[in-house]
Amino acid sequence: MNEPVTSETYTAQLRRLADLTARVGEQRAEAHTWYERQCAAAERAVADAAEQLQYAEEELVAAREQQERVDAEVAHLWQQVRSRLGARRLGGPPAPANGTTASDPVLLLAKARDLLDRAGQPGELPGSVNPLLALCGVAGAVLAYALGVGARALGVGYGGDLAVGMPVLALVVTLFGPLIGLVPARVLADRRHAMLGPRPITVVLGAGVVTTVLLLVLGS
Repeated sequence: MNEPVTSETYTAQLRRLADLTARVGEQRAEAHTWYERQCAAAERAVADAAEQLQYAEEELVAAREQQERVDAEVAHLWQQVRSRLGARRLGGPPAPANGTTASDPVLLLAKARDLLDRAGQPGELPGSVNPLLALCGVAGAVLAYALGVGARALGVGYGGDLAVGMPVLALVVTLFGPLIGLVPARVLADRRHAMLGPRPITVVLGAGVVTTVLLLVLGS
């Protein structure tokens, strides 16, 4: 036969049931709190991943735009190299080398552009062309002197006021002879893609002045 349930046993059972209910409530609250934390962490992770994905897409777009600009600048610089060096058989621009250290392409292009600009600037004529420069000065002086002689002869032939004015004009033209030599000297410098600097000008004018003085002395 079953023992009768006393009031003390019933109270103990109720207390035990209350304790179990409280534990279950605590565990349920802890599980709910853990679940909310996990959901919040997952949402933060998704948000961070979305932000990183957006940043990566923006970087990819910027990198493509920079690549297009770099490719266009490379093609432009390569065209200048072909034009200045006359290397028509060089073909297209070289491809990027593999295994090289990553560098800023904009900085490298700026250095290449500066180097190309400095290489394209005309230099001064070398000293080996001094005889040709002196010959230009001599030729200019001789030409001016010949024009002066012709002007004086024209004045003598027509007489009158021309006989007075032409000798003066002839002297002026003769004195400008050294400057006339700068014209062929400039042509020589342009053909050599060089600059007619102070030294070449001095050589031309010096040779022209000496020749003019000698012609005036000999013709007097």
